Amino acid sequence: MNQVTSSPLFGIALSVAAFSVGLWVNRRTKLSIANPILIAIPLVIACLTLTGVPLADYQRGGEVINMLLGPATAALALSIYRQREILKENFLPVLLGCLAGCCASVGSTLALCRIFGLDQALTASLVPKSVTTPIAVELSAQGGGIAAVTIVVVIFTGICGAALAPGFLKLLRVEDPMAAGVAIGTASHGIGTARALQMGKVQGAMSGVAIGVSGIITVLLVMLL
Repeated sequence: MNQVTSSPLFGIALSVAAFSVGLWVNRRTKLSIANPILIAIPLVIACLTLTGVPLADYQRGGEVINMLLGPATAALALSIYRQREILKENFLPVLLGCLAGCCASVGSTLALCRIFGLDQALTASLVPKSVTTPIAVELSAQGGGIAAVTIVVVIFTGICGAALAPGFLKLLRVEDPMAAGVAIGTASHGIGTARALQMGKVQGAMSGVAIGVSGIITVLLVMLL
């Protein structure tokens, strides 16, 4: 048993199986709150707890999956390329939308951290919550943050965005697919973009653009703070 669980394939297989269950539940219920990742996380935790498998064993496979985050983010360039004409025509509104979203995210996070008296390490861990994981972890490390906290917060932010974005867009009567995509990508990075792709090609492409633009803007903002 130890030979099986200590293999990286165990962590990969468990992650894929848990996500598949989450995906099945999402398709069956068709509820935004039934996000596959939100379902997969407790399933993995429950499995490790019930079987007594050490987290370190699972992490061997988790590290392989983490390594694929960068290429997966870069792969979004394909959807961006397909919508390049729309991007050319609306580059300035997209840039300003991302800038507004990043300022709101970073500013509100800093304000709340000061209100609740959080130390520098936790503040640095929380500030990059709305950018994609590879960028967020690097920004957190440069500010003396805790990588594990940053990863959890980034995932939580993405899940919230993916689950709540459709409802908020209807509530605010945002009907422009480009505006919807930029808002989702700026606020909830890759996980939100996966939801945007389900909403439409334009929404997915603009959300993918927003991930890259927002990442750059957030890095500049953090450097200035």
